[in-house]
Amino acid sequence: MNKYLSFFRLRFLYGLQYRAAALAGIATQFTWGALELLMFYAFYTADLGAFPMTFSALTTYIWMQQAFLALYMTWFLENDIFELIKNGNIAYELCRPIDIYDMWFTRSMANRLSRAVLRCMPILLIAAFLPKPYGLSLPEDLTSFLWFLVTMVFAFIVVVAFCMLVYIVTFFTLSPMGVRMVAVACVEFFSGAVIPLPFLPDKVQRIFELLPFAAMQNVPLRAYTGDLQGQSLKRAVLLQILWIFVLITSGKVLMKKALKKVVVQGG
Repeated sequence: MNKYLSFFRLRFLYGLQYRAAALAGIATQFTWGALELLMFYAFYTADLGAFPMTFSALTTYIWMQQAFLALYMTWFLENDIFELIKNGNIAYELCRPIDIYDMWFTRSMANRLSRAVLRCMPILLIAAFLPKPYGLSLPEDLTSFLWFLVTMVFAFIVVVAFCMLVYIVTFFTLSPMGVRMVAVACVEFFSGAVIPLPFLPDKVQRIFELLPFAAMQNVPLRAYTGDLQGQSLKRAVLLQILWIFVLITSGKVLMKKALKKVVVQGG
């Protein structure tokens, strides 16, 4: 365990060095969040009927989504891991007295967390000082905030476990591009990254909420805004725990299968 904690610390500190990239990311994410707000504002002012979320709750959802983008976006995949598999340097990983799955899992967590730490606070601070209803709102009560923290950790683990499957599938393909494109497209739509799930038809929403993608950013962001409460929230948390177990177990089994027949190319 100590070696993985040390590796996590080193990768986390390594990620904190990219401050210029973080500044560029903050500007991009803040601009993108503003564009999303303007788009939804046009729908809200068009008198199209009732909406499943208030505009204030939606703006909070969007700003929280942008602030913690690095934690939940699956297109933050590491090219270095793909290159290890493609160019044959995976052979060096196999020589180390470590579990490759656990090491890559730790590495992914550290890299995502370091990016989020650099970017989240400026976005949250700027959004908090924007005038209503365009700014970030506080949760309804302390309970909602505590549930947000718990579900945020679970969602983070689900995302990393899902990305591990994307890395592992690369062992069985010639190129990771196809797998990456399909994985990112699925997550973007089914997790509420493009359109929050409450805006979908009820029958479609109930199906989507059973998928692992809904256990990602959908749950913590809706818990923070108060859109997910009571039994619905508890059921969502249980599904998060279930998908953590399923994804990690599947990843470890698939990794063992891949390493038994791994073919080192190039290198």
